Amino acid sequence: MTVHGPPPLAGYTVAVTAARRAEELGALLERRGARVVHAPAIRLVPLEDDAALQAATKSCLDRPPDVTIATTGIGFRGWLEAADGWGLGDDLRKRLSDSRLLARGPKARRAIRAAGLTEEWSPGSESMSEVLDHLLVQDLDGAHIAVQLHGEPLPDFVEALRTAGADVVTVPVYRWDRPADSTPMDRLLEQIVSGCIDAITFTSAPAVVSLLLHAKESGLEPALLDALRHRVLPVCVGPVTAAPLERRGVPAAQPDRPRLGNLARAVVEQLPARVGKRLQVRGHLLDVRSQAIAIDGTVVALPPALMAVMTTLAAQPGRVVSRRELLAALPGAGTDEHAVEMAVTRLRAALGDPTIVQTIVKRGYRLAYDPV
Repeated sequence: MTVHGPPPLAGYTVAVTAARRAEELGALLERRGARVVHAPAIRLVPLEDDAALQAATKSCLDRPPDVTIATTGIGFRGWLEAADGWGLGDDLRKRLSDSRLLARGPKARRAIRAAGLTEEWSPGSESMSEVLDHLLVQDLDGAHIAVQLHGEPLPDFVEALRTAGADVVTVPVYRWDRPADSTPMDRLLEQIVSGCIDAITFTSAPAVVSLLLHAKESGLEPALLDALRHRVLPVCVGPVTAAPLERRGVPAAQPDRPRLGNLARAVVEQLPARVGKRLQVRGHLLDVRSQAIAIDGTVVALPPALMAVMTTLAAQPGRVVSRRELLAALPGAGTDEHAVEMAVTRLRAALGDPTIVQTIVKRGYRLAYDPV
């Protein structure tokens, strides 16, 4: 008989910080078994209210750019739509048609073409670093370059162009602000530092920056960064989104292509390997996850106390773990070692095979580990 495995993310909790398409990403993760926590990290300010965008647009009309860089499809479309609202759309399209248009990725490329324009070049990696490399091999002395921002200032990118002699105008197509209600972010930070979140997803650099800033103001930045470096898997949709984390020494997982479906697959591919542990115990295949156990393909949800005992026993499978060690791992158990005996009894019942956890007289307990 074929044993089908459990959903790959069953027993894990994944946070979604997206402001846009959060429900879509959450559904993709839930279909793979994850428990999803939603905590929007940003809200977008309407374009028509953005005086900085209007000023940058007029600057491009007064002095047409030699090179225009479109970093996002939604941003490029939003720029043109905002210009239309100000009665500047036709003039802007004319200036951009005379400019060398570079598209960071396929979405930006499609937005350029939908506007009746044609891009000159687009990087295969969809990264701003490749765009910068492409430009820096050229003579940029005196060149006028417009950079459509995606929400974060890109200071290193802009400074490199200016150092090469270019005159750069940044076009802040949309800007982000804090969520009107910070309660979900407060709760998310508490869950991250207390070990209740296994992975956190980001679909934009501003969301990363907003969470880091909120943590700093809450006095939790060191704890957040430590969790992201060691216990919680950060997964970013692409290198632009990951940049604020990497500047703080936090490596982030990324999909091959910046798509929501690929982002969900990256969580599936990397989270179990980072957090989970697969063991052969008493002839059973035991998959120890963050908040559940899969036994021979069947997921068994465990309450926190039993999960704490199971995780402690599985940390060094086969080793005898003393009652004192298990007592220290039990949440709120105090000093009563009888709580350990009760937890082990309940754990054996939940696992369905009492021989999985062995009693070692006068020493403690161990998993009946079968090393392969």
